[in-house]
Amino acid sequence: MENRNGLLMDLAVMPADGFAERDAAVMMLEGLKSRAGRSTVGADKGYDTADFVADCRRMGVTPHIAQTTDTRRRSAIDRRTTRPAGYARSQRIRKRIEEVWGWMKTVGGFRKTRFKGRERTELAAYLVGAAYNLVRMARLTAA
Repeated sequence: MENRNGLLMDLAVMPADGFAERDAAVMMLEGLKSRAGRSTVGADKGYDTADFVADCRRMGVTPHIAQTTDTRRRSAIDRRTTRPAGYARSQRIRKRIEEVWGWMKTVGGFRKTRFKGRERTELAAYLVGAAYNLVRMARLTAA
């Protein structure tokens, strides 16, 4: 999701294997063309792993990831990332992606897929995501 206007930028349908969300995020970040300056990515605690943070930094993306509170492991996000004011702003904005998924599940009818196979499900997800963006753009132009 793009932070400024709340538009859906990319989505992927992957097999659920425990690593799919992080793998898809890395794949999507590699496809981004960086603007002037550094890009940032906001994510929840599930992305707070040393591998994901290292991949982000390798690509020149600042990982604005929520720090884990699990006492069994240490957070991969350090003070140099959490200190700037942009980190706190990203943590507030990153929750908006849940609104997108909520819309896709309720209004877009994507709570339960009606298709067999990853390709068909991904096509349906792209169509629902495009519909969300059209509705969002209509709201933005009205304001």
